[in-house]
Amino acid sequence: MSHPPAAKTSSWLPFVGLRGATPASLGHDLAAGLTLAAIAIPEQMATARLGHFAPQVGFFAFAAASLGFAVFGANRKLSAGADSTITPIFAGSLGLIAAAGSPQYLELAAVLALMVGLLLIVAGVLRLGWIADLLSKPVTTGFLAGISLHIVLSQAPSVLGLHEVSGDVYHRLPALWAQAGAIRPASLAIGLGVFGVILAAEKLDARVPGALIALVGATLATMALGLERQGVAVLGQVTGGFPHLSLPRIGFENALPLIGLALVVSLVVMVQTAATTRSFSGDGDPDVGRDYVGVGVGSLFAGLFGAFPVNASPPRTAIVSETGGRSQYTGVLAALVVLLLSAFGTRLLVHVPVAALGGVLLFIAVRIFHLGAFVDILRRARAEFSLALLTTALMIALPIQTGVAIGMFLSLAHGVFTITRAQPIPFARVPGATVWWPASTAQAGESAPGILVMGFQAPLSFLNAYDFRRGMLAAIEGGKGVVRLLVLEASSIVEIDFTAAAILIEVIDEARKAGMDFAVARLESVRARAAFARFGIIDHLGEDHIVQSVQSAVDALGRTPAPTKGAGTG
Repeated sequence: MSHPPAAKTSSWLPFVGLRGATPASLGHDLAAGLTLAAIAIPEQMATARLGHFAPQVGFFAFAAASLGFAVFGANRKLSAGADSTITPIFAGSLGLIAAAGSPQYLELAAVLALMVGLLLIVAGVLRLGWIADLLSKPVTTGFLAGISLHIVLSQAPSVLGLHEVSGDVYHRLPALWAQAGAIRPASLAIGLGVFGVILAAEKLDARVPGALIALVGATLATMALGLERQGVAVLGQVTGGFPHLSLPRIGFENALPLIGLALVVSLVVMVQTAATTRSFSGDGDPDVGRDYVGVGVGSLFAGLFGAFPVNASPPRTAIVSETGGRSQYTGVLAALVVLLLSAFGTRLLVHVPVAALGGVLLFIAVRIFHLGAFVDILRRARAEFSLALLTTALMIALPIQTGVAIGMFLSLAHGVFTITRAQPIPFARVPGATVWWPASTAQAGESAPGILVMGFQAPLSFLNAYDFRRGMLAAIEGGKGVVRLLVLEASSIVEIDFTAAAILIEVIDEARKAGMDFAVARLESVRARAAFARFGIIDHLGEDHIVQSVQSAVDALGRTPAPTKGAGTG
């Protein structure tokens, strides 16, 4: 659909998410911004640790994402920043190239952020929001479950008070088991206590900053009880200051291996950004493409700030909505609070127990593990439940980047498989009406002597064209000597490609050889009608044989007497 030029121009102007703010609404944004900062501070610290970064790097990522989206995004409530969904993906892959936490690791993460940002901006400018729909719900559910289990496994040493372990799941599990006798009860109590406080706060009211309350409580308890002397690990000295803009010093040959990872991370960000902006779009239509640009610019800023790729956050966006945020001034205020903490308040973080951050991440892991979705899929679609389980298993058994890539392939393969299962089916007339409907044993239908109506309920392409031909030729063979008119009900054929067009012409010819006239009814898709004209099907069939309804074809071409009972050919 075309848009007026003015709408196109205005939609790309900056600061869309800041427009419309009034003195009255700024009060709501102030309250929402402070709440958002209270939620984001512990979450960004924990997510940074998940990726093997210092806490202030997480603060920089949040500030960059918030400011970038405020300028170039469209959604007035969306919150972006460091995200636990994508962090395990790129952290595991970067760890295979450089030692976690090393200067090279940090530089690679910044380069990756720049790549992801550029890919998202391109996707937004080209309006590629449809890419977000390529991952099916079962695959997405399995993907999130796999990420959740990776988070739990990565945080187990922190929560249990054990030495850090690295490597894949096959190395981590035995290493953890070997240390089982050295579990520190104090660390475990802190981690589980933080988890419990956050869970209770969310049950009470999602707007309560449970993570911040738990983190402050755990820190005070650690200091008061002298738990550091008992072996409880704390963050220690945290470097403060404001971020400064700089380009990563990584050569092209070192950045080249990151291209595949950038594509995977970008697709995951697109899926989550689209889901977030559609869920919190307010009264207007969501501008997914523009929000891709906003998150992309945020990721670019993060790379220039020396941070890592960022993502839209559904939970934080929900907090903004629930606390009355009206515009992106909420995100700007939260970013300023976080930057001030990074510059002047890092001494407050010295005694934060590492197990407390692990507890925050355990809560995030539980939140993204959608057990209810697994149960629902199992109850309604067992084959797709197997797909969800397979995706989860791949995420656990393989490197995360590989698991995500295979999961995406499985999602596309499942969609292709669904299309290829389409078969031509007979239609019958609803008793006492002129509507023709798929024939069913549950409800008697009418047929008309000499008339055979077949429907095909899928786009017609090379994926299913040969099954279409087999089904139609079988129907033609069965109707020889009886059927005078064969009608193809085409309301579901929204597209037809070159291969399928050639096969449809072949089917038309076979029907004519069998003494049958052939008509196409309800070809409603504009794209399909254009393809019919482009491939010469209309010329081959005749314009008068493309009709608006099945009954129109029967009346104009069938010369049928009164209908008789029973689905099928009369």
